Amino acid sequence: MSTTPPAEKLDDASAPPRSAVDRFFKITERGSTIGTEIRGGLVTFFTMSYIIVLNPLIIGTLPDSTGQFLGGGDSPDLAMIAAATALVAGLLTIVMGVVANYPMALAAGLGLNAVVAYTVAQLPGMTWADAMGIVVLEGLVILVLVLTGFRTAVFRAVPRELKVAIGVGIGLFIALIGFVNAGFVRQGVGTPLELGSGGSLAGWPVAVFVIGLVLAIVLMVRKVRGGLLIAVIGTTVLALVVEAVANVGASGEDNPTGWHQNVPSVPDVLVELPDLSLIGQFSLFGAVGKIGVLAVVLLVFSILLADFFDTMGTMVAVGQEAKLLDEDGNPPRTQQILVVDSLGAVAGGMGSVSSNTAYVESTSGVADGARTGLASVVTGIAFLLATFLAPLVAMVPSEAAAPVLVVVGFLMVAQVADLDWKSPEVAIPAFLTLALMPFTYSISVGIGAGFIAFVVVKLALGKARSIHPLMWVAAIAFVVYFTLGPIRDVLGV
Repeated sequence: MSTTPPAEKLDDASAPPRSAVDRFFKITERGSTIGTEIRGGLVTFFTMSYIIVLNPLIIGTLPDSTGQFLGGGDSPDLAMIAAATALVAGLLTIVMGVVANYPMALAAGLGLNAVVAYTVAQLPGMTWADAMGIVVLEGLVILVLVLTGFRTAVFRAVPRELKVAIGVGIGLFIALIGFVNAGFVRQGVGTPLELGSGGSLAGWPVAVFVIGLVLAIVLMVRKVRGGLLIAVIGTTVLALVVEAVANVGASGEDNPTGWHQNVPSVPDVLVELPDLSLIGQFSLFGAVGKIGVLAVVLLVFSILLADFFDTMGTMVAVGQEAKLLDEDGNPPRTQQILVVDSLGAVAGGMGSVSSNTAYVESTSGVADGARTGLASVVTGIAFLLATFLAPLVAMVPSEAAAPVLVVVGFLMVAQVADLDWKSPEVAIPAFLTLALMPFTYSISVGIGAGFIAFVVVKLALGKARSIHPLMWVAAIAFVVYFTLGPIRDVLGV
């Protein structure tokens, strides 16, 4: 049986001549069209454009240990951070499309940016420039691991069943993200999560989300081309009308049923020149003199491991949804994908916007038909335009993008049928992988639990020889990762 993925099939000699763009991105070979790729790229952009608003709120509203905000001022400058966030994401996503020809977008990583803001930048004497220097160091280490073939080798050492479980787990995770971003699911009183506010659905924003979800489902089952993009645009228009009439406002303690992340409104100014002075504000080795070499190594390791395996999971999820994986679960141009992703951490640190990584929301564009890097180029161009059109992007509330994430989650979870649930040897690691991603709100935690369980189960069955050496390395690394807190306490760092 050939292991060549569908993406690399040879041209049909009888096919009509194709454009240079079609040939370069292998659009026809992958069963797509230029129009479909453009549409899919826009869907991906709209479902992840929230990061332009959210990243500044995470890394821009908290001063470092010296009392300075990101950018060196005495007060937050969110517009400057938003512009840099969009610029770095746009450039990296275009590179992913051109170099790797993969429909996967990159932007500042959620979770990673919180670690930088709430942990790294708060260490004694640390400045934002020092913290971003650690991000650059982490990216350089990952890049070395890719160029030496280690990262690719680890990816290929993962059993196919675990790769399937990773895709399913991400499906559950991305659906939960959609429900939470819309306020449909919230932290409960006496329970980790509950329905809506106080156990019931209330407020116009949730109603907008529900209407958007119904619209997205109807368009999907009716097989309407561009259905997901139509759902995002249509729900945004509805949200604008609702806010204009009802004046709902932002969610808060005194307004729990308000808009969850950003309030939809038509901006007074559609275009404004971006302030890009944040670019280049990092100190590569500044942290060493502040917290010592050992502490820097532990911080780099903790960020590196999350970055290392988050991308692996996203890469698999996108490939599964696009049917680009070979029979071993590997996408085409794996090495190029991982190189670009590694550069994401370097570029994110140099741009002072935190590590950039692959976004699982890319599956939304794939669900709408995207199959090639052209979709990534479109997403990247949209991000670059957003540096000038930030007010327009902020007009789309999370309640309008969240329905797409829920639908995509359903599409990805459908792959659960490919797992043999009657075999504990397969089912236990798979279950822990797919369950812990949404339960811990972390892709890397689910992957780590699955890896460790895989090794434990194989040992229990007396099949130690069947464990790939790199799976041993990965499992041990995750044991260290899960116990970094106690390790730091013991070492006094």
